[in-house]
Amino acid sequence: MSFRSLPDAPLSAVRMPVGQTVLLDPALRPVGSCIEVLEGMARVYCPCEETEGMTLAFLQPGDQLRTDRLCSEGVCVEALTPLLFRSDAEPHPAGGFDPVNEWTLQLLRIRHLGSAEQRLHALLSLLVRRLGRRCGGWCDLPFRLTHERIGELIGTTRVTTTRLISRIRQAQLLQVPAGESGLRLAPELVESAPLAAA
Repeated sequence: MSFRSLPDAPLSAVRMPVGQTVLLDPALRPVGSCIEVLEGMARVYCPCEETEGMTLAFLQPGDQLRTDRLCSEGVCVEALTPLLFRSDAEPHPAGGFDPVNEWTLQLLRIRHLGSAEQRLHALLSLLVRRLGRRCGGWCDLPFRLTHERIGELIGTTRVTTTRLISRIRQAQLLQVPAGESGLRLAPELVESAPLAAA
């Protein structure tokens, strides 16, 4: 994994291109500090060798990541779309919504579904419901994840993930438009997913 460290000084604007990653080291951050996403979408993951880049959450505009609630190794933030965040944000009042905890809970629920097909179906639905939007006859997700990353999220291999995605594409429930950075999913796929009502 390659990443750069976030500068120690709080910044009102940090821009990152797609694919770039920064490490948030809690030892270098002031107590009670947080970052807040202003534009774009990001993946938050653990940089520890033991967990091999385990995804903890996804962030979108308005979401905050408290740096005092990280493990001692810190976390990495990867830009899934062009990303703009601030590292000088004031944390929302105590008791507010914590997107990292919510995502971690939802991803854990998905990992406990019985089959890889159910887990993939639930993951795609969750991503579209939380980070996508309805556009005409399709639901758009503005970024793509590699089959390897999807496999990590649903607890299966890249080969199994590729096979399952191929089935969904053949059923014309998923499109991968050439030249675009996102995916299109059929609303019936999103709405019929396990855990969709949660």
